[in-house]
Parts: sequence; C-alpha cells; structure tokens
Amino acid sequence: MKIGKVIMFKNECPGSKDIKQPKPEDITCRFCGADIEIWSDETETKCKSCGKINSRILGPTCLDWCAFAKECVGEDKYRKIKAGTSGKN
Repeated sequence: MKIGKVIMFKNECPGSKDIKQPKPEDITCRFCGADIEIWSDETETKCKSCGKINSRILGPTCLDWCAFAKECVGEDKYRKIKAGTSGKN
C-alpha cells in the first residue's frame, strides 16, 4: 500500500521482522560464563546460573528512522525497546 511517498510492504517491513517475531539468540554471561538465551527484541536478560542481569545494546533498527515504526510494531513494544528494556526476564 502506498502512503505518501513511502511504500509499506503488504505483510511486514523486513526491518521489523526480528522485533515483531523475535527469535532466541545464545550469548555468554559476562559474570559467570554460562550460556544464556536472549531474544532478538530484548536488551537485557537474567542469567539462570548466577542471577545477574546481562545487558546489550541493540544496534540501529527501523525504530530509529521509520516514520511508521510505532504503528508497525505496536506502541507498547516500541516504547519498551526505545526505553532500553524489553520487559522480559
């Protein structure tokens, strides 16, 4: 569908896929070295081994530049990611 001069994809923008349909990623706890899981839309997660919070910076996403990002991913998820927390632990 065409909105002004911007063309929106019919089903979803490819830039928002990992936000709208998050997938798990494996990282290493920086405190105890245990393998932990973090989801692609999370900025932090709690280690099940030592209980400490591991944070990471999400690189630039479509939320930073797309005028339709809030409507695309939803206002709640948009606010949580922009605030630097995903709300999951």
